[in-house]
Amino acid sequence: MTFDAPLLLFLAPVVALAFGFAAWIARRRRIRMARRWSPSLGRLARGRGGWAPAVVGLSAMLAAVALAGPRAGRTEVRSQTRALSMVLAIDISRSMLAEDAAPSRLQRAGREARRLIQDLEGDRLGLIAFAGRSYILAPLTVDGGAIRMYLDALDPELASEGGTSLSAVLAQGTELLAAATDAADRVLVVFTDGEAHDTLPEAVAQAEALKEAGVHLIVVAEGRALPTRIPIRDSAGTLLEYKQDEEGNVVRTQRRDDILRAVVDAAEGTLVPNELPDQAGAVRDLVAALKRSPTSETRTADLVGLAGVLLLSGRAEAQRPTAGTRAMAAGDPARAAAEFLKEAGSGSSRDTAFYNAGTAALEARRFDVARGALEEAAKSLDPDLRYRALYNLGLLGLLAAETDSAKRQEILGQAADRLREALRLQPSSARAKWNLELAERRQPPPPPSGGGGGPKPPSSGGGQPSPEPSRPEPQSQGLSQSQAEQILNSMERRERQTRAEQQRRLHGGSAGGVKDW
Repeated sequence: MTFDAPLLLFLAPVVALAFGFAAWIARRRRIRMARRWSPSLGRLARGRGGWAPAVVGLSAMLAAVALAGPRAGRTEVRSQTRALSMVLAIDISRSMLAEDAAPSRLQRAGREARRLIQDLEGDRLGLIAFAGRSYILAPLTVDGGAIRMYLDALDPELASEGGTSLSAVLAQGTELLAAATDAADRVLVVFTDGEAHDTLPEAVAQAEALKEAGVHLIVVAEGRALPTRIPIRDSAGTLLEYKQDEEGNVVRTQRRDDILRAVVDAAEGTLVPNELPDQAGAVRDLVAALKRSPTSETRTADLVGLAGVLLLSGRAEAQRPTAGTRAMAAGDPARAAAEFLKEAGSGSSRDTAFYNAGTAALEARRFDVARGALEEAAKSLDPDLRYRALYNLGLLGLLAAETDSAKRQEILGQAADRLREALRLQPSSARAKWNLELAERRQPPPPPSGGGGGPKPPSSGGGQPSPEPSRPEPQSQGLSQSQAEQILNSMERRERQTRAEQQRRLHGGSAGGVKDW
C-alpha cells in the first residue's frame, strides 16, 4: 500500500492523542459543572460518555489516515464509444453579415453549429473558417467545448483576404479529414450563402475530388435568394453604414442556389435549405445513419484503501496554493514571477504558468522578464489565455514606452500590434480597444505627406496587471463616456479603411473588380 502524503500518516497518532485529550478535558469540565449544580447530577454526568474521548481520538486518527491518501493497488478501466469524424466549415466573409436571416447569416450559422456540437457529443469534430482563404481553427477533437469557444470568436475581421472561395475550403476540409485513419465515415458540413468569388468549375472540380476521397458533403444554406444590403456595425451594435464597393455603390448580396446545387451535385452530397427552421436537426438526422468507428480508451486508476472513509480520502496537495500564488498574495510580485517560471520549467500547466509569471513580472515592472514570459503564453492554443497574454503585452508596451524615450515609437507600435491581435480573438473587448487607442494617440505624428491632423494629447490610462483571469479596466481622467465612444467609432472606421486599402494593394491595380465580401 502506498500513500499520497506519508507525513500525515506519521502524524495520525499525534492527531488522535490531541483530539482525545481535548475530549477528555471537555468531559471533565462538564462533570465539574454538573457537580456544582447538584451531587446527583454530577454522578449522572460521570456515569455517561466515558468512552467519548477514545471514540473522538479514534475518529481523528482515521480521518488523518484517509487524508494521507492510501492506495491499495491499481486497476485498468476500459471505456468504448462509437465516434464519427466531422469538420464544420463556417463562411466568415462580409456577405455573412447580411441580416436576411435572424439575427444575421453568420450568427445563425454559429447558433446552428453550436446546437450540432451539443447533439453530436462524443464524435470527433474539427472547425474551419473561410473567406477568400481557408483557416483551420481546430483539428479533429472530442472536446466540443473548445470548438464552441472558437465559434464565439468568429468574425469577418479574422480573415486576411476578403471574398469567398469554396474550392479552398473543400480542399482544406478534405485534407483535415484525411488525418482520420479509422474506419468511420467522414463528413464536411459547410455553412455558407454560396456567394462564391472563385470560378464555378474550380469549386465543382474540388467537390468531385471530395467525393473521390470518400467524404460526405453537407451544405447548409444561409440567407435569402433576394438581394439585401450588408450592414456595418460598431462593437455596440449601432449601424454605421452599409458595405460599398470601390465605386461607392452599396453592395447587395444574395444566396446563390445555383452555385450551391452545382457543388452539392458534384460531390453527391446534401443541401440543407435556409428555409428549414431546424438546420442542426436536419444535419443530425443525415449523419445518424452514417458509419461510426468504435474507439476504446484504457486508463489506470488507483484503488483507494479504507473504503469506510472514502469521502475523506483525496490528495490534499491539490488544494494547496502554489508558491507563486502565495508570493503574489503576500505582495511580492518579483518573487511570484520567479516561482511561476519554475512551475513553467517543470512542465506543469506550462502556458498558464508563463502567463502568471509574465503578469507578476509586469506588476513588478520587470519588463524584460514579463515580455519573455507573456510571449510564451501568447503561443497557447487556449484562445482565452492567448487573448489575456496579448492584452498584457500591449499593456506592457504602454508602460515601457513611458520609461524608454529612445525606442518609444517602436515600443508603442509593437503594443498596438499586440492589442490588435487580442481584438481579433475578442472583437468586443472594450479594454483592448481603449488601450489600442492610447497606443495610437501616444505615437509621434505621421510625416506631412501622410496627411491628417496633428496628434491628440495623450490621456493617462492603462490597466494594472493581476494574476487573476479578469483584467481590470483602464482608468481614464480626461475623457467622458460619449467622447470615448466617438474615439472608438472613429478608430474602427480608420481600421476598416486601412484594411480595405491593404486588400487593394494585395490584389494589385489590375484586380480592381475583385470582390471582398
